[in-house]
Amino acid sequence: MKDRLDTMKTLPDSPDAKGRNNPLLVPNGTEVHKHLNFGEFKKLDSSEESLPASPTASIEPVHLKKRLGLMGGIALIVGTMIGSGIFISPKGVLAGSGSVGLSLIIWVGCGIISLCGALVYAELGTIITKSGAEYAYLMEAGKSLPNQLAPVPAFLFAWVSVFILKPALFGVIALSFGVYAVEPFFGDCEVPDILVKLIAILCMCIVAFVNCYSVKLANKVQIVFTVAKLMAIALIVIGGAVKLAQGDGFEYLSEGFEDTSHDLSSIALAFYDGLWAYDGWNNLNYATEELQNPFVNLPRSIMIGIPLVTICYLLTNISYLTVMSKETLLQSPAVAATWGAQVLGSFSFIIPLVVTLSTFGAANGSCFSGCRLMYVAARERHMPEVLSYVHIKNYTPLPSVVFSTLMAILLIIPGNIFSLIDIFSFTAWLFYGATMACVLVLRRTRPNEPRPYRVPTVIPIMMLFFSTYLVLAPIINNPRIEFLYAALFVLSGMVFYVPFIAYRLQLTFLNPLVTFIQKALQVAPSAYLPPE
Repeated sequence: MKDRLDTMKTLPDSPDAKGRNNPLLVPNGTEVHKHLNFGEFKKLDSSEESLPASPTASIEPVHLKKRLGLMGGIALIVGTMIGSGIFISPKGVLAGSGSVGLSLIIWVGCGIISLCGALVYAELGTIITKSGAEYAYLMEAGKSLPNQLAPVPAFLFAWVSVFILKPALFGVIALSFGVYAVEPFFGDCEVPDILVKLIAILCMCIVAFVNCYSVKLANKVQIVFTVAKLMAIALIVIGGAVKLAQGDGFEYLSEGFEDTSHDLSSIALAFYDGLWAYDGWNNLNYATEELQNPFVNLPRSIMIGIPLVTICYLLTNISYLTVMSKETLLQSPAVAATWGAQVLGSFSFIIPLVVTLSTFGAANGSCFSGCRLMYVAARERHMPEVLSYVHIKNYTPLPSVVFSTLMAILLIIPGNIFSLIDIFSFTAWLFYGATMACVLVLRRTRPNEPRPYRVPTVIPIMMLFFSTYLVLAPIINNPRIEFLYAALFVLSGMVFYVPFIAYRLQLTFLNPLVTFIQKALQVAPSAYLPPE
């Protein structure tokens, strides 16, 4: 069967309604852009089949379909935020705070901070309805800079996120899945590292297949696994409530603020650990283009999802402290497993199963959001444009999903992925802070822009200062040469920015590879479709 991508034809050389010249068509009437960084589609000669009359009557741009509703948006936020951390080791917050009372306050405080940050993103997401979260917002706010510098903040964010942060997070979640999937079969024996990595790679490949095959399927998987992990948390919360009802759970909770730390640096690190558990609060903004009625469902999903996670984290920690002292909790390698052994008895095998399901759902959400960032950056030609192509039947960003998965696999093979995340975590808050500033910039440069949702001005200002603090805190508290390496990696993006973005250098020798990818994956260039 002749490939669809071999039968593309061109319209007459006249502007369409949006002012683009000479767009391309695929046989099913799909419009794509002609300009490509790494090669152009083949033009057919006059001997080949001509287009039907008035082809523009049935033209529909290739774009990601709006298949995420309110439930899907909530599931993406909750399912990505709740991973393995709350089940394995919430002891970082307790160690930094020093007391039961302050640790619970920090868990709530981290939830409030995450909610404030997400509400800032809600305003940005309803003004700028493109997917890509920080990348899209930095691109728009950067237009206030000189022309050559305008795309730099967004490009550097994409540079460090696409090649390090997003695939590394995907890999870490998959490794957690691997550990808890095989651990029950080894009892007290050490789990072979190679086996864990093989299971992690299998997990990533399954998640990638789901995201390549169908957005609807990925959405359903996210909803199912989010419900499963909420049921697991409900089990832990109910177990703690039963202990309290029996009068057996007040001993450790009654310690209150005893031994509270007065070291501000230590408390700051406790917040840092807590915010790590809440990471993912911005994931829905990576898929705004696929969200139905984003002006309503984006802020609504945030206002439901993040408070729900905050309540879950608070009640789960209270349940842990009904059966174990803070000393026991700090010594436990897996807090939920220790809780299960004391409360569930012979049914404690449920806990590893719960963590496995939770990490798979989080891996699905991480892959979904990570590849959307890559897709949008490539569509803006800040990455190889082939990564922005969409499958012509399934309407999924297939090349970006495949590339993101390959990057994650490459990062977990050496075994130093955890140190990568530790080193680069501060860069995430650097760009979070820059994104908070985008709200203030856009209010000044685009004051008359319709804002379906407007966050109080004090919130982005507060989040900007807080982000700055979180960037500087780990460097001041524990300065390491690795932080310099991370900063140099971020700046090294300029080595690629100058020739390929500023001067638009094109690698024409890659044309055959791009053509092969298009034919093999059946993908075509995509267009941004603004919401109605």
